[in-house]
Amino acid sequence: MTYSALRPILWTDNIDETIGFYTQILGFTLMGRNDEWQWASLKKDDVQIMLSQNDYEKPNGIGFTGSFYFNVDDVDEIWEDLKTKAKVCYEIETFEWEMREFAIYDNNGYLLQFGQPADNIGNTE
Repeated sequence: MTYSALRPILWTDNIDETIGFYTQILGFTLMGRNDEWQWASLKKDDVQIMLSQNDYEKPNGIGFTGSFYFNVDDVDEIWEDLKTKAKVCYEIETFEWEMREFAIYDNNGYLLQFGQPADNIGNTE
């Protein structure tokens, strides 16, 4: 048995604002939308996410408590693009685990981290 992909569904109180954040700020493309279901699908390169406006009953127990970590090929370029467009959680840094990364929040407060192996910085091959 093989897992082929993970496509998270992000719950939002305002699907239009969230589509705007992901398309205008992060450069995702809107692949599909169903207003009756209050649902949308977005894609950028090999990353796909879905959105759902959560007007139905909230689940019991724990909500989402993690972050979304994007592996990218030019973290410094993305940092330069996003650092003034989104609320920054932590600025770009090379960490002891040999990853160069930073984090921002999306319009819903989800934590989005962007990272690249430090040994691949400046390596365009």
